[in-house]
Amino acid sequence: MQKITREQLLDRAVALLSDGTVNSVLGWQKGEFDYDVTPHIFKSADELKEGFVWNDFCYANFSKYLVLKTDRIEGKLLVFLKPCDTYSFNQLLTEHRFDREKVYAIGVGCEGMVDVNKLKAAVDGISSIEATEEGLKVTTIYDDEPTVVAIENVLLERCVNCKSKKHVAYDELMGEEGEIIDSARFDEVAALEAMTADERFAFWQNELSKCIRCNACRDACPACTCENCVFNNPNSGVETKAPVTSFEEQMFHIIRAYHVAGRCTDCGECSRVCPQNIPLHLLNRKFIKDINECYGDYQAGEEVGMRAPLVDYTLEDLEPGEVLNRRGEDA
Repeated sequence: MQKITREQLLDRAVALLSDGTVNSVLGWQKGEFDYDVTPHIFKSADELKEGFVWNDFCYANFSKYLVLKTDRIEGKLLVFLKPCDTYSFNQLLTEHRFDREKVYAIGVGCEGMVDVNKLKAAVDGISSIEATEEGLKVTTIYDDEPTVVAIENVLLERCVNCKSKKHVAYDELMGEEGEIIDSARFDEVAALEAMTADERFAFWQNELSKCIRCNACRDACPACTCENCVFNNPNSGVETKAPVTSFEEQMFHIIRAYHVAGRCTDCGECSRVCPQNIPLHLLNRKFIKDINECYGDYQAGEEVGMRAPLVDYTLEDLEPGEVLNRRGEDA
């Protein structure tokens, strides 16, 4: 698949701004470092030409930003969506979380984004990064000669186990369309299921004990769009704060996982933004795997208006006894 270039995206964005199709562009802007790419709303062609970037670090799922921004801007917003972003886009439309008429969506092909933490672990003291056909040419503050790192060795987990290169929503597609992938994304969940109950508890106790309640996972998650979150309610007893007990540190993530069950598109933003590197996506994938096994294969966000199995009762649904039997067989 031919890779889309920055120039191609930039030219199209400038054209749509110039002819009045859109009034602003939600894109990526370079930060202090080459890998420090941040979402930004561009209002003019000059601003785009000066600051717009498209590279291996444009991993943010822009669907969440539509919920935050479309009500606060004038006119129509252009947004670039990678394949995984489009599933969240559809799911948010299903939940009526933004105005589709205020968005012009361009689907952009993606061959995977780089995990900055993996790259930093492979090369220390990064000063600049250049994408080449051989891989990422990384210059450091220590060496005169750059180090070439193969991109496939430093991909984000969600890209290693990508579920789809196919866009399920767009007004315009740039580049070739991909396909849904039969990935191994549930293998690690199966490995956890194969553990004893005590082993699983110890695994999650170790992981969740790292949580500092920064709420990055909640804030980045496209499925977390409640304007008033229970964890911000001073009367709830669990208002945003550092956990006092092991129960509290577990409760936050377990409740959040239940809240997005059947709605999570497995975009991986929760794990990507976690400063403690907690594999939060595994909680969500466990729910997805169980839903598929109990109710048949279901992919949240595949189509606008799809009802998740947990909110769509049918006569063929599992009875409680069948669920218990299934758990007994898995034990």
